[in-house]
Amino acid sequence: MRAPACGIDFGTSNSTVGLAAAGSARLIALEGDHMTLPSAAFWEVDDPAPIFGRAAISAYVDGEDGRLLRGLKSTLGSSLIHDRTMIGRRAVTFQDMLGRFFGHLRDRLDRTTGGGVDRVVLGRPVHFVDGDAAADAAAQDILESIARSVGFREIAFQYEPVAAALQYEATAPREELVLIVDIGGGTSDFSILRVAPDRAAHPDRAGDILANDGIRLGGTDFDRLLSLAEAMPHLGFGASTGGGKGIMPRHYYVDLATWHRINRLYAGRALADLKALSREADRPELVERMVRTVETRQGHGVAMSVEAVKIALSDAPAARLDLHAATGAPNPMVTRDGLEAAIGDAVSRIGSTIAGLLAQAGLTPDAIGTVFMTGGSSSLPLLHARIAAQLPGARIATGDMLGSVGTGLALDAGRKFG
Repeated sequence: MRAPACGIDFGTSNSTVGLAAAGSARLIALEGDHMTLPSAAFWEVDDPAPIFGRAAISAYVDGEDGRLLRGLKSTLGSSLIHDRTMIGRRAVTFQDMLGRFFGHLRDRLDRTTGGGVDRVVLGRPVHFVDGDAAADAAAQDILESIARSVGFREIAFQYEPVAAALQYEATAPREELVLIVDIGGGTSDFSILRVAPDRAAHPDRAGDILANDGIRLGGTDFDRLLSLAEAMPHLGFGASTGGGKGIMPRHYYVDLATWHRINRLYAGRALADLKALSREADRPELVERMVRTVETRQGHGVAMSVEAVKIALSDAPAARLDLHAATGAPNPMVTRDGLEAAIGDAVSRIGSTIAGLLAQAGLTPDAIGTVFMTGGSSSLPLLHARIAAQLPGARIATGDMLGSVGTGLALDAGRKFG
């Protein structure tokens, strides 16, 4: 009997692998009993073999000597994908790093199945790159070549929001139009589909996709905006220099607030430049905190603290931002109002994209029966409020925030490959 087909959701923040079986699908364990694997890798300075997921993050937090990389998917469609970064004395390209990560997923798959799985549906955002079809196609080509390099022979792609719709459809009680809102780590993707129990087994659902769209904006962008608003001012962001004649350069702080760009600060002249700027700063103690952060390579520690606060503010009106351990700065309180002010324009972009999607489908808001929300950042209260106001007659449903897409991709694999 031929090995089953699988679906892989390679996410900016988390990844999953699903197996198709007899019209159903299940996610496999990727780290202990966890079905999700944080898309993170840690290279110890003297060890050529990286570690992945929660173990990688723990190694970084525990202070082991090495490099942590997160948000690797964000390099797809960017010039970074072919760049090299130093791991100890080794120069490694980001494409090589993605290959290592996929190789680890492949290893977990083989351990679960005994090997032989060579057919896969890979999830992809509606747009890897906004407004650049050539760069978008190049990003998919690189992802396909990485999948082939780890042993997959038959490879198909499916839009991530369509995959989430297929997972939702497995429990849909009746025919309806569903808006899928998938807020991932690096992209936000949207689709309007017609779902129904009697359509679920059809291998070709192109006729049921009324519209889809996406933007390169996601949870890591919310992290960046929150970091610039609430964390970076304590490290000198926006501080004046030369007696008020200048201002600290913005790009250092944007790099520190952006997951996949943090390591840029650890190479080249960034540290020397920051030390020089601290001598020109009107409040040098703030910039000296930035110097300390870069010198001790604590950028990912700051990013993790900001991410933790963002998550906490989904349920609490305020949360403390832990900066002191990494930077020597105070640990300020951040309010939900502060978060919503920081991300308000980004959420408005999501709302505008949804409005454009309805226009693309030729629909009014009352045509949507259900909004199905998935993705790690889809629980933000401001986002729910914006969508509820935009589609007041629709039911808002949530699935497995991190597993819906992976399960849907496996379902799609079973239908595409039989």
